[in-house]
Amino acid sequence: MSDLLIEKYMAKTPKSRALYQRARETFPSGVTHDTRYLMPYPLSVARAQGGRKWDVDGCEYVDYFGGHGALILGHNHPEVTEAVREQLNRGTHYGASHELELEWAEQIIRMVPCADKVRFTSSGTEASLLGLRVARAFQNKSKILRFTTNFHGWHDQVAFGASTSFDGTPPSGITEDHIENAVLCEPNNIDQVTQAFESRDDIAAVILEPTGASFGRVPTQGEFLRRLRALTREHGVLLIFDEVITGFRVAPGGAQEYYGVTPDLALFAKIVAGGFPGGAIAGRADLLDVMTYRDDASWNNRYRVPHQGTFNSNPVSARAGLTTLKIVAEDDITDRANQNGEVLRNALNDVIQRRGMNWLVYGEFSGFQFLPLFEDQTYTCSDIYDGTVPHSVLKGGISMKQIHYLRCGLIAEGVDVMPWPGGVISAVHSDADIDQTAQAFDRVLKAFKG
Repeated sequence: MSDLLIEKYMAKTPKSRALYQRARETFPSGVTHDTRYLMPYPLSVARAQGGRKWDVDGCEYVDYFGGHGALILGHNHPEVTEAVREQLNRGTHYGASHELELEWAEQIIRMVPCADKVRFTSSGTEASLLGLRVARAFQNKSKILRFTTNFHGWHDQVAFGASTSFDGTPPSGITEDHIENAVLCEPNNIDQVTQAFESRDDIAAVILEPTGASFGRVPTQGEFLRRLRALTREHGVLLIFDEVITGFRVAPGGAQEYYGVTPDLALFAKIVAGGFPGGAIAGRADLLDVMTYRDDASWNNRYRVPHQGTFNSNPVSARAGLTTLKIVAEDDITDRANQNGEVLRNALNDVIQRRGMNWLVYGEFSGFQFLPLFEDQTYTCSDIYDGTVPHSVLKGGISMKQIHYLRCGLIAEGVDVMPWPGGVISAVHSDADIDQTAQAFDRVLKAFKG
């Protein structure tokens, strides 16, 4: 592995380095989101358009961060941008109900199979927090079954077992009662779920990412989802899909539409708000009605689930979200993004084969995942999808140093990816973007190979 990758990155991005020196005095680790952390320093971006962005030094990049997965239409889609401009002139916060939030929710209900009713939040983490509370209140049970490696936000109930603490050990700041109210199972292990259901009666719900952890970093298949759906119904346990990434990306109606498996409740963010802050829970009417006021003081004071939020269904986010969802529903956006994903994965694997490297690029739909392997590891993509590869190899098996080398190398060659490592692809990425990415990856692999 060559330090030349880092040197080239630093030579290209001096203004990002200067901003990082300021940021270290202001933000913990110099960043405002853990995913943006990069050594020797993160990239600072000045503007973006379509499938590309430009840093503060004026350098251009093919972008696979995609607003952390929020921008399936790419940056600054003209219809979304115009809709937001119009809304800014009408007001940014009414402190009141408005017709736009109703249209936004009705659009979600038309698209998402499980959606009878909707409640808006300001983020995916808030949607997770609310969804789990609704499930526990409806069931009058305390435990939530989760799968290690799956990410459901950073709140205390789910902030362990996702990227670290797979054994349930509480990270700093997480109290023991949160650990006690979680039932952790290995990903895709239906036998562990069955055993948990048969040995206890205090599980309110099961929650998972329906394509697997981090948009398929640890993949989950449709057959597992169908078996899990049948098992939850048999035991009276609610099924929650965390569609924060997969919603309106895997298919217009999310992973639940694609797989034909309807959960009781689903969580949304990212695309649902069109690249603006926003989230939602959607599901069965009787579930969401635990938030409904009644002409009953005892219910309202003791049993109803209260929910506030200054920026819930903010009109700017509502306008962006509604515009985006209409485009997704009426055009072939998800198909185009998924096709781009397949073309890109094939192109990157062709580079690996030509270089004779022991790496894999895998993924489904509009995502891709890099997997650098050790010399004694001989896994194939088929091994990943049939469950042969341990999840500890797929998620957490790559050192932070190696990820930073890969990311810095690709940035130096004009491509920005997420630290899974991998990324998400939009409907507007072009053949030229994919060709440039493959060429950049080829040069980075050459440096890795030495």
